[in-house]
Parts: sequence; structure tokens; C-alpha cells
Amino acid sequence: MRSHRVGIHAWLLVLVGVFVASTTPGAAPQVPVVAPPIQRQAASPGTDQPQQPFAEWLIALRQEALARGISAKTVNAVLGNIEPLAVVVERDRTQAELTLTFDRYVKRRLTNAFVATGRKMAREHAALLKKVTEKYGVGGGTLVAIWGMESNYGRFSGTWPTIQALATLAYDPHRPAMFRNELFTALEIIDRQDVPVEELKGSWAGAMGQPQFMPSSFLRYAVDFDADGQRNIWTSTADVFASIANYLKEHGWTAGVRWGREVSVDEAAATKVAGTIPLRVTGTCQAIRQMTEPRPISQWRTLGVEQLGGKPLPTATLDASLVRVDAHTFLVYANYEALLGYNCAHAYALSVGMLADRIGGNY
Repeated sequence: MRSHRVGIHAWLLVLVGVFVASTTPGAAPQVPVVAPPIQRQAASPGTDQPQQPFAEWLIALRQEALARGISAKTVNAVLGNIEPLAVVVERDRTQAELTLTFDRYVKRRLTNAFVATGRKMAREHAALLKKVTEKYGVGGGTLVAIWGMESNYGRFSGTWPTIQALATLAYDPHRPAMFRNELFTALEIIDRQDVPVEELKGSWAGAMGQPQFMPSSFLRYAVDFDADGQRNIWTSTADVFASIANYLKEHGWTAGVRWGREVSVDEAAATKVAGTIPLRVTGTCQAIRQMTEPRPISQWRTLGVEQLGGKPLPTATLDASLVRVDAHTFLVYANYEALLGYNCAHAYALSVGMLADRIGGNY
């Protein structure tokens, strides 16, 4: 076991040097444990100027919303008198995917009870999952796994008011552009009367419903699978499963193909990999740039990569990438990138894949 860890570490050092703490899942990110109060007047990013007071910022936001075509009725009703939430900023700085090692993350999330509940839910919803899989090509195990990870199998999807949470993050200097766009999209959803404002609730980050869709994802991928005239990702299990499946399909999910598997790479194989296959330089999220370029499974077999326990890799004609997270190494296929499209964090995507495997019927 120790030689396995040393070999993988040497492989990464040859490929990319030492990952910086902010992008290495196993390292301690350089983030504060508790965020400062949101109504501070700290310097704006890249300047020495104090941050604009929230009240002034909100006035300009309302004006831009009107200019974007949001009705005055919606702007006045929704943005008339809101305040930022300091706890939202604190949560943003202390996300589990960024602050826990992979082993601790998996131990915390994939408990025996959690897996058992997933299997139970897959059995209870087997008929519905079969229909969704037939239409979108995503296996029931994967759908239940994401459902479980996002909302504890529909038990909790968040109680934070979406508009207030998004306004807080749009004002905060950490990632304002992304959340500002999501805020305007949420206002559009209200303006179109897709969802009443009092029902627009979700996570501290503005993610909504049981699939935890951001407003832009709701507009693009939410599905009215039960044909009742509403895309209800809050209480309709049919719409929840179909919306998750539609999201993955639109992000490149291929029916009948697994996400990947954990593998063994000894020192000899690690040396061969380091001298043969570089890390990727492009990708839709930073996590993808922590994976090798995809290569045929046959090439990985030749380099000495094996399944856990020493079994040879399968002979499937698929391309795969190697990714290392802490002391674990995985060989992942294109469907894994669809999982990263759902949440750009290896801890999350790998946990979904592992949970789906334990539930069964995942592809």
C-alpha cells in the first residue's frame, strides 16, 4: 500500500509538479473558516476602493433589471427591501468539497444507512426510473445517487429564499458575475410566472429544488415529465428524475457506459504514465484539468494500470482518463465529465459514481 502511494505521488510530480492548495482535493484550501460580515466596505477586487454599500448596489441592480426587461411589478415586489445574508458568504467559503479530504468526504456522505436508503428508493421508484431511463438513457442508479447527494432523496432541498441568497453572492466580491447572472435569471423565472416567488427556495447558493438546479439550469434543463403543465422540481418526483436525466444527457451522457472505476497504479506503471500521457490543458471546469488526456483502455493496460486487486482492465473499446484524488486513483470515462458538469468537484462526482455503483442499475 505504501509503495502504491509513493508511485502515484511521483507520477503527479513528474506531470505537473505540486498542485497548489486551492486545486488539490487533499490539501487544506487557503480560505477563512468564517467569512467577514457581508456589509463590510472592504476593497473591491483588483482595486484600493472600498466596496459599494449594499443599498447603493441594490439601486443599480434594480435599474439593470428593468433595463433587461424584468417588469417593474416583479422588481418592486422582489427587490424592494432585501438585505444580504452573512451566513451565505460563510457557507460559500467552507464548502465540504473544498475543505475535506476525499476519504473524509466519502466517509461523511456515503454511510451505510445512506446507501441502504438509496437502494430502497431505487426499488420504490423502479417503474418511474425505468421510464426516465428509456427516454434519456441515464440509469436509475445514477439518478437516485444524484438525487440523494443533492437533497437526501428528496427530504431536504433547502429553505433559503433564492433571491436573497443570490443577491448576497452577487454583491460579495468572490464570484459576483456568475451569481449576478443567476439572479437576473431567477427574476425572469418569477416574471414569467414559472414559479411563485414564495416557493422559490433552495440552498444557500441559490440552487433550487430536489435536483438543486441553479436558475439558469432550471430554464434549460427542467422537464415536465408528469405532464401537469409545470416543471416542478420541488415536489414532483417524476419531474425531478427526468430533469436530472435531461441535464446529464445534454452534458454528454452516453447510455450503457459506466462512469469509471478505481484502479491500481504501481511505481513502474506510474513512471510509464508520466512519460507518456500529459494532463489535459482545457476543460469545462478546473477539475477536468486535473485529469490526464483520454487514451484507449488498451493503452492503459499496456502501461500497467490494473483494477483493484490486480485484475486486468476490461477490453472495452473506450477512451479513459486517469485522475488522482488524495491516495486514490481512478480511470474515468466520458460519462464522468457529465457528472463534473453537474458539480465541478472530484469529491462530488466520484461519490456519485461510487454511490450509483452500490445502488445498482447506474448505466
